[in-house]
Amino acid sequence: MDVPPTKPGAAAIEMQAVAVSAMRDQSIQVAEGINWTVAAGDYWVVAGLQGAGKSDFLMMTAGLMPPAQGSYRLFGEEMPIFDEARLNHRLRLGLVFDGGQLLNHLTVWENVALPLLYHESFAETEAHKEVQKLLVALELAPWAESTSGTMSRNWQKRVGLARALALRPEVLLVDTPLTGLDLPHVNWWLALLDQLSKGHPLLQGRPVTLVVTAADLRPWKGRAKQFAVLKNRRLAVLGTWEQAEAAKGELLDEVYE
Repeated sequence: MDVPPTKPGAAAIEMQAVAVSAMRDQSIQVAEGINWTVAAGDYWVVAGLQGAGKSDFLMMTAGLMPPAQGSYRLFGEEMPIFDEARLNHRLRLGLVFDGGQLLNHLTVWENVALPLLYHESFAETEAHKEVQKLLVALELAPWAESTSGTMSRNWQKRVGLARALALRPEVLLVDTPLTGLDLPHVNWWLALLDQLSKGHPLLQGRPVTLVVTAADLRPWKGRAKQFAVLKNRRLAVLGTWEQAEAAKGELLDEVYE
């Protein structure tokens, strides 16, 4: 993509008075009154219980549906973006779905190659090199020719991450990456997201702006830089871990204890 990267500290995501609808029924609002800014280079964790609207919030942030109310800008451009002329701007953001949301009849290689072949018009030989780099880096190479439907959740989530990284996004949204994983895979995700936040070789060392959702804040201590909680249809911005701990009480007990 030929869009110049945003300088660290500049606003990557800006929301003003945003309301979020449920993906399953957009007549239902799951959150409202969201005023939130994510600076380029930030690493956020947004916590909330099941049903709090975390996935809906992330889908709206990814541009898969518009805000029910308010204004949302990605790198200064009003979202969502559906027109072809501004597609490159939209592709500066990547999304990892809970569970991967893979095409189960396709192989791992085919799932990861999809964005390259569709959006970047890579020749298959070029795409093969790019996909191979991703599969090796994420320890997926042994499953390259396996159909994703035959894999465990542990590995399906990694395939979803590889697909999201294929277009080298500046902002990466990750929906509940630790849910349902075995402990070695939990530790792998925590370490890998740390690397992406600081600058991973896959992205030529460029730090990625991260927004991750979670049901439990504790695994993210010492890793994420900023924290927020979705509860009672509101996004409560807590700030740093130290600020979050100082705010412990009814707001945090469910996602902290």
